[in-house]
Order: sequence, then structure tokens, then C-alpha cells
Amino acid sequence: METIIIPFITGDGVGAEITPSMQTLVDAAVQRAYTGSRQIKWEEVWAGERAYERLGTWLPDATIEAFATHRIGIKGPLTTPVGGGIRSLNVALRQTLDLYVCLRPVRWYTGVHSPLKHPEQVNMTVFRENTEDIYAGIEWEAGTPQAQRFYRFLHDEMNVDRVRFPESSSFGVKPVSREGTERLVRAACQYALANGLPAVTLVHKGNIMKYTEGNFKKWGYELAQREFAEPLADGRLTINDCIADAFLQNTLLTPELYSVIATLNLNGDYISDQLAAMVGGIGIAPGANINYQTGHAIFEATHGTAPGIAGKNTVNPCSIILSAVMMLQYMGWGEAAALIETALEQAFTAGKATADLARFMPNGTALSTTLFTQEIAARIETE
Repeated sequence: METIIIPFITGDGVGAEITPSMQTLVDAAVQRAYTGSRQIKWEEVWAGERAYERLGTWLPDATIEAFATHRIGIKGPLTTPVGGGIRSLNVALRQTLDLYVCLRPVRWYTGVHSPLKHPEQVNMTVFRENTEDIYAGIEWEAGTPQAQRFYRFLHDEMNVDRVRFPESSSFGVKPVSREGTERLVRAACQYALANGLPAVTLVHKGNIMKYTEGNFKKWGYELAQREFAEPLADGRLTINDCIADAFLQNTLLTPELYSVIATLNLNGDYISDQLAAMVGGIGIAPGANINYQTGHAIFEATHGTAPGIAGKNTVNPCSIILSAVMMLQYMGWGEAAALIETALEQAFTAGKATADLARFMPNGTALSTTLFTQEIAARIETE
């Protein structure tokens, strides 16, 4: 029997409901697909509010070590501490393990309400740079000695005289490197070729930020032309680019023109959430944080902890379920992944969903989290 150990973080808020739902369906699909020849052994690790209450720390070293050792893991949503300390637990995990790609596939499932007339035309995968840009967290608050010192450096050493209100300005630094750009664009191009997708689009704001986002575009093109010259020449791969604001408009008007997107962190934040809304919302948006060089990957629910509905058995678990589908695909267990995805789409087509989705379906039947999980499990077991 092939057994894979998967560390998991239950998560805070609704994590206590969605994570067991996901595990139930993954176990059912693995059993159905492989009839006992493969299995997952779940190993709980801790982070967030639950970790703080249990262990007195928001992100224990043992959690990082488990993800580092086993390479593949999955997590629910986490509360970030208010005040000092870790700015974001999610960012801390990504940076500690150098998970430089935030992978966000977006597609429409039959039966799910969308604001678009033709949501079936939306089928994109976003490669969002995960370690640089403003998410590097390099900033200084207005009025602090550090901000004043930084301004003096800009003004006195770098001859910058375009800060209009220096005394009341906060400052941030936006690092964008050639190495960070190249490894992201390389991963996007390899993904496009492996999946028979026609084009990689570099999305940037290089018309304004010429040396950060502009170089992202420049270095991205150079990498593609240097390392993927043959597929570019024979037409298996196309690389192009688009200004970020135009891209957001284009995805609403002509989404069918795009397949794989490579972009910086802040742009990717906006883009992935807009695309999710176009196919039904963040509740069915999966995501992963991956280092394609080391193989480390953490799959995650892309929404927050939703404390207002925690414990009410109404939360939609589809984001973490579909992230688990991505995880199974990443492991090479595609048969189990397909069983879950098929069962979900069958349920949506029949109008069976949690209330957030069912209320927009013409034949919608609102199910609790528990009943929805049972509905999907039953469909998996009969496929």
C-alpha cells in the first residue's frame, strides 16, 4: 500500500467545519479510485488562533518542520494576530518555505450562478508571484523615526524631491528581482506546455512602474525566448503581455483569449479574486502555494475565517475541497481528483449546494455543510 503523510492545519473560524469535510471527501475518493492500494495519513499541525490557545505561539516551529519534511500539505483559513509580531501567517508560511508561486486555477462549474452571460469561457490559471512586490512587507509608518530616516535618505542621497507631504507620509519598498521573475515565468511556461494551453500572458503595470513591473515584463520575455525558443517557434507556446487595468477589463469582455497568467503579487491578488467572482465567488476558488524547484506545496482555502458563521453548519467547503483536488493532481493521483470534481459538478447541476450558492440556482436546494458533504460523498461512492 502506498501511504502519503499529509500535514494539515484545521484553521480558525469555519476551518473546524470545512477541513473535516474536505478530508471525508478525499478519503472517499482515494478509496473509490484505488480500492485500498493507496491511502492518505492525515497529520494535524497547528497555526493561527488555535495554535496560540493550545501552544502559546501563532506559528510553531514544528508546523514549518512538518511541511518541510513531508513537502505537501493543506490548510484552512487562519486568523492573523492583531498588533505586533507576524503580519500574516499565510505570508510567513510562504516566505519561510519559499513558496514562490501562488497558483489559482479558475473555471466555471455547470449549475453555479455567475454574473457573466458565458461563464464557460472563463478557464484560466493564475501564477501569482508570492515572495516579492509589496507583500515582502517592507514599509515604515508615517511619523516614526524610521520613516523620517528613510525620507532623508531618499531626499539627501537619492535626490528624490517628489514626495509631496514627507512629514505625514508612510513609505513602502517594492522589490522585484530578475531571479524571482524568471522562476515564476518559467513555471508558468512549463505548466502551459504540460497542459496543452496556448499562451502565457504577463500582466503588469510597467507603463508606470518601469523598473519593477516594467522589468517583470522585460525579464519574462527574455526568459521565455531563451528557455522556450523551440515551442515558441513551432507554435506550441505563445507569450504576450497586458497592462493590469486593461487586463481586468479584457477578462470581462473576452475571457476566452486568456489561459495562463503570470503576474506580480498585488496584481495577482486583484486578478484572482475578480476571476473567482466571475465564476461564482471566492467560495469555490481553490489555491496553492508551490515551490516547483523543491517540490514543496501547501494547498489552502482561499477565503477567510468567517467568524460570523463559524459553528453554524452553513459554510461552503468547496474552496478547500477544490484545493484538495489540486493537491491530488499535484501528487499524481488524478483519478481520485476527478471523482471529487465530477461529483461536485453533478451536485451543482442538480441544484444541491450550500446556501450561498443554492440561493442563486433556479432549482437550488440549500444544504448544511454536513449534508452537502454527505451528498458529494454519496456521489463519489456510486461513480
